[in-house]
Amino acid sequence: MTTRGAVLREVPGRFEVVELELDDPRPGELRVRMVASGLCHSDDHHATGDLKVGRLPFAGGHEGAGIVDAVGPGTTGFAEGDHVVFTFLPVCGRCRWCAHGMQNLCDLGASLATGARWEDPTSFRLSLDGEPVAQMAGISTFCEYTTVSTSSAVKVPSDVPLEVACLTGCGVGTGWGAAVNSAQVRPGDVVIVMGVGGIGMNAVQGAAHAGAAVVIAVDPVEFKRMTALTFGATHAVADIKEAAELARSMTNGQGADSCVVCPGVITGKHVGQGLRAVRKAGTCVAVGVGDVRTGDGDIPLAELVLFQKRLQGSLFGASAPTADIPAQLELYRRGILKLDELVTRRYTLDEVAQGFDDMHAGRNIRGVVVY
Repeated sequence: MTTRGAVLREVPGRFEVVELELDDPRPGELRVRMVASGLCHSDDHHATGDLKVGRLPFAGGHEGAGIVDAVGPGTTGFAEGDHVVFTFLPVCGRCRWCAHGMQNLCDLGASLATGARWEDPTSFRLSLDGEPVAQMAGISTFCEYTTVSTSSAVKVPSDVPLEVACLTGCGVGTGWGAAVNSAQVRPGDVVIVMGVGGIGMNAVQGAAHAGAAVVIAVDPVEFKRMTALTFGATHAVADIKEAAELARSMTNGQGADSCVVCPGVITGKHVGQGLRAVRKAGTCVAVGVGDVRTGDGDIPLAELVLFQKRLQGSLFGASAPTADIPAQLELYRRGILKLDELVTRRYTLDEVAQGFDDMHAGRNIRGVVVY
């Protein structure tokens, strides 16, 4: 069948909407009619070249939800009409990492950049003018219809609005999990969250849910700082220096228990600032993505060693998506986790490029494409 989708033809470049050919689902696959897709900075990292694409054209989008339209032959566990949220990191359930409960590190993730199927780097499900088109994370949620592996789909309750459920496929789990799983925030902690966009805002509410006594949101954009106060932040400041001084004033000069670093484009300087802001034996969690070619940073090595600080990377918030996505949606149903409030503006598919312009301008916490 044909479907419209937003693709990159060149890098650096902008997403443009074209008509694509979409293959029917094969065994172990689903065709999904998309309902909504979040506009995440990771898509923009591919457009700028911070993250390398496997091939061009490249169909973007990795934070999405929809309704199963067709089920591949012999595929079990799903039926037409099921509501699903995609996990941008596929889950095989069998590798060493899945077996240890670290689904976010599943071995299938090694093939994501190719835009092809995990088991065959020459096998694609989208094409344009007869040429293969890569699928971001194997799912390409910037398409009206998409064919995906069941390893990338999590069945969710049909009473949860997919326009907000889609956010649990990346942004919510990444930020919330960075605080709860990676920083291991405990009741009474003092926490700094650097950057409170679509990821950092969820780190704020994750830290609050974990019982932090103080959550200091840091962002140069006033709109985001004020919004963070409604998500559980107790304080909101414009720069990390002020946040670090504030944390020390509350901890007898020691510093924050943890700092979650979530700028849209992370640098070694950001990580170094976060590490300096935490106390002895404190934790700095690096969440954001920057230019992957950057190999150095401004890390205070003496503090890291002599003060026994911990520098922790965090991929998808150290989540186990098949368990955590349903759990987060249950928190939403109970009025505990805020999802509706994350969505600043809704866009049509043809407005994807405008959505990223608004993200760069600091206008959105999260933009969402609604089909």
